[in-house]
Amino acid sequence: MKKQALVLAIAALATSGVFAQANDTLAKIKASGSISLGVRDSSALSYTLGNGKYVGFHTEMAERIVDDLSKDVGKKLNINYTLVSSQNRIPLVQNGTVDLECGSTTNNATRAKDVDFAYNTYMEVVRVAVKANSGIKDLKDLNGKTIATTTGTTSVQLLRKNRRAQGLEFKEVNGKDHADSFLLLESGRADAFVMDASILAANISKSKNPKDYAIVGPELSVEPIACMVRKGDTAFLKAVNASIERQVKDGSLAKLYDKWMVQPVPPNNVALGLPLSEATKEAWAHLNNKPAEEFAAK
Repeated sequence: MKKQALVLAIAALATSGVFAQANDTLAKIKASGSISLGVRDSSALSYTLGNGKYVGFHTEMAERIVDDLSKDVGKKLNINYTLVSSQNRIPLVQNGTVDLECGSTTNNATRAKDVDFAYNTYMEVVRVAVKANSGIKDLKDLNGKTIATTTGTTSVQLLRKNRRAQGLEFKEVNGKDHADSFLLLESGRADAFVMDASILAANISKSKNPKDYAIVGPELSVEPIACMVRKGDTAFLKAVNASIERQVKDGSLAKLYDKWMVQPVPPNNVALGLPLSEATKEAWAHLNNKPAEEFAAK
């Protein structure tokens, strides 16, 4: 009888829509009146000013997505900002802790097996940050050096694959997050930090003396950055993409980009100096969620 009662209880829950909401984010956020937004702490696209305040190009874009989602579900949604890392961002989307992650995640085929990506909204280039007085100007100058990168990212693999880096020998050290990786460079424990240019620029802008650093060498890759949602939730993905399309068409996304990537930004009122690239312009002109594998490496 207990088994039969359990079956009936499960059936009742399913009928009530509780189970359905587990894979229906629009229903979930409508019922709760809130949405969990995954953000980062040290990227130009998404970073913290401290005290739970998160800003940046992708953070504000996501807040506008939430405004549009509020209209879709018929109520004002509260945003719960959830700090994610390179290591935990995908599991937190998968298990429902995060509903929408708009940080600095590369859209690639491997990750697309576990999550779905919205339209690509930023085309990232991987570069090398060094101390301005280090004498390091190009990839060949990294031979015999110590290079920092962040656990859970692919930047050093890209460096090793670059034809101009063939034959280089260097030591690799890993920071637990981007701020920790930059600290390795800042403290002299690493000679270079290899990472997305937007992340390098953001960390330099927040440093004590931004002029002490330089971003050098060629672009190691061009990769699409996109927001993540749970796998198979087509209605929610469609709603997110609709908001991105609106922001592109009405010009507000371009203004937002200029605000966070070109103009001086807090906390130090330093300009990142990352003008809108031709690759990002192309991504907006022909909105798509193609993975990195479909883009030719620089």
